[in-house]
Amino acid sequence: MEDISNITRIINSFTLLGFPTSRPIQILLFIIFLLIYLSTIVENLLIIIITWISPKLHKPMYFFLGNLAFIEAWYVTVIVPKLLAIFVMESREISYSACLLQLYFFIALVCTECVLLTVMAFDRYVAICNPLQYVNIMNWDFCVLLALGSWICGFIISLIKVYYISRVTFCHSDVINHFYCDISPILNLACTDMRLAELVDFILALIILLVPLLLTFISYAYILATILRIPTSSGRRKAFSTCTSHLAVVIIFYAATLFMYARPSRARSVDYNKLVSVIYTVITPLLNPMIYCLRNKEVQEIIWKLLYSKN
Repeated sequence: MEDISNITRIINSFTLLGFPTSRPIQILLFIIFLLIYLSTIVENLLIIIITWISPKLHKPMYFFLGNLAFIEAWYVTVIVPKLLAIFVMESREISYSACLLQLYFFIALVCTECVLLTVMAFDRYVAICNPLQYVNIMNWDFCVLLALGSWICGFIISLIKVYYISRVTFCHSDVINHFYCDISPILNLACTDMRLAELVDFILALIILLVPLLLTFISYAYILATILRIPTSSGRRKAFSTCTSHLAVVIIFYAATLFMYARPSRARSVDYNKLVSVIYTVITPLLNPMIYCLRNKEVQEIIWKLLYSKN
């Protein structure tokens, strides 16, 4: 058998395979993803601006929504620009350090969003189940602490994951069969023992996905029980309408994420992985602002005032 030292080499760059198709389809995909990217940035920036400048929206729920919009604006910026370069310039090469940096920020933002969605569920739990103490519990110092904790937790977990992945040795192949640097496609190139990196990734994935999901589920169990005790149907609808947008975002986020990362490795298909990755890295950040704006009358009113204030 050939010694492992003879089949390994120093990797200075990777090649992102992307979506290999004909040139006309590449241009069409470039236009589609560019429009989606620009729309996503505009939507999320609009939410950040209106939650910042409007005193009416200076509430914990909108503070967390502004954080979510900020995450998703950066989320697509980490992924899409390189994908656009692949489409239009066929610039598939990405340096080793840039690949790990993209992976780091991608994981960090995903993990931060997991925790932040749980924080937002807790905010809705306090608002519906303990409304008389809402102002005292969800004070600004506590809200800032919760948001800061979400960011710190996400970036620390990402740092640990990327550290162990960076210690893996790669073989001759440097082609990543994906459109961005993700954990599984990178580890597929490894030719040394990567059990420690996989174990660390698995344990941290369980912590950052299942624990927030469980806490979110518990929050909504209490919310549902409280809503069902409201005597009038109009009261129940009003109470439930305050959390439907967040619940929809949670369902979309976890459905795509768990489908992507919770399946057995043998059941994974590269093409399906790419398709699902497009959904939760590109489409979801586009849909989330729409969901919040379409379901939230306060946000709608502020947007209409901003758009037509000069008319």
